[in-house]
Amino acid sequence: MPSTIDLVRSMERIVVAGAGLGGLRSVEALRRRGYTGRVTVIGAERHLPYDRPPLSKAVLSGKVDDTTLEADWDEPDVELLLGRRVIGLRDGVVETDAGSLDLDGLVIATGASPVRLTGGPYRVLRTIDDALALRAVLRPGLRLAIVGAGWIGAEAATAAAAAGCAVTVVEAAPAPLATAVGPEVGARTVRWYRESGIDLRLNVGVEAIEPGGLTLSDGDPLPADEVLVAVGVRPEVGWLAGSGLALDDGVVVDEKLAARPGVVAVGDCAAWWSPRFGCRLRVEHWDTALNSPETAAATLLGADDAYDPVPYFWSEQHGRMLQYAGYHSVGEELIWRGDPDGDQWTACWLREGVLVGILTVDRPRDLLQGRRLIGAGGPVDRDRLADPSIPVRDAAR
Repeated sequence: MPSTIDLVRSMERIVVAGAGLGGLRSVEALRRRGYTGRVTVIGAERHLPYDRPPLSKAVLSGKVDDTTLEADWDEPDVELLLGRRVIGLRDGVVETDAGSLDLDGLVIATGASPVRLTGGPYRVLRTIDDALALRAVLRPGLRLAIVGAGWIGAEAATAAAAAGCAVTVVEAAPAPLATAVGPEVGARTVRWYRESGIDLRLNVGVEAIEPGGLTLSDGDPLPADEVLVAVGVRPEVGWLAGSGLALDDGVVVDEKLAARPGVVAVGDCAAWWSPRFGCRLRVEHWDTALNSPETAAATLLGADDAYDPVPYFWSEQHGRMLQYAGYHSVGEELIWRGDPDGDQWTACWLREGVLVGILTVDRPRDLLQGRRLIGAGGPVDRDRLADPSIPVRDAAR
């Protein structure tokens, strides 16, 4: 087997497909790992890599205009190709809409794109241009219809209501965040919409989007000056069709983030095997884009690292800070800490007596300690975990 030094020397060019946080972090990780060859970064947008989480929070609310990430793009042998799309992959070559590039290694960091509906006009919220364009139309009295009460829908509704808009959120599920945290926990956020002056309509879909608003699945019209569709994203992997890579809700990779020798994937588009949770995960959050490139770079350069994190995410909505860690979908038991109808509470999911997921509302210490418990993987005492006066860490057996 070739040594890491041999692999580093044999790779004349590594291509990073995607110029977001995951792409930037991949370049940085490759350099930290000793790779001195050429790195070419391809980005579909014309912007330098920027942070996405603030788009539906600080940018939409007008607190910041620019979330560009700090980076030294003048470094020798780093080539940044913006405004280009990757359109195909074959052995040793990546195809773009402006020609092909030879490569010795590939980092797939193309992220995800919003799910789109038929009809229109409507907006989505994924890029800095999307956020600035939506912010520009928010004004007191504007009738804004938001399709989807997930993380983005909730955050956008919060910002729009604060700007004085008349906001209606339409959700096909029985509760907000039903997909993200389950309907039982998501139902605890319903009253937040009412308190924020937002009209929330559950268990109703959208029949049509037309100029002037929506037609709902129950036949009712919903007049709107603007419509935002926020019904989730899909991994941006269509360009890999025919490449020979396994695709299943993302690029299928192992616990080292390898799709095949010389090809790794990071961030939103990577579907990796998690020994911790015993299933394949694809996590669409900032923490994954931030940290997965370190393992991917190590794998590309011949190291034997593994990636098995405790996923983490946060959201600011309706004047509250929500933080989530773990993977609740494998849980079989829900335990509440505090009154879920109160202002501060925590939801904990257990599998065979082991903490596997935690969601906190304005209880950051619970999140920090709970994430560590999930990482440790040991059993917990249910009664102590349910007592909000006892630190989460003290529930470990």
